[in-house]
Amino acid sequence: MRKSIPQFASEDEERDFWASQDATEYIDFSEARPALFPNLKPSTVTVSVRLPESLLDSLKVLAHKKDVPYR
Repeated sequence: MRKSIPQFASEDEERDFWASQDATEYIDFSEARPALFPNLKPSTVTVSVRLPESLLDSLKVLAHKKDVPYR
């Protein structure tokens, strides 16, 4: 039998709870279905920053090592 999920007074309280608990004790993931979130906005923002060329070159190398696209 699964444990019941408690009521939370705030998102912070809920976040702390789930950070310290094993979710499989509360939720049967065998019945989970994929979810679509069509109204989510991109989580990145484009900014322009002037940098010394040497720093930019170093950042490009680091991005490549971490497999993060430069642009």
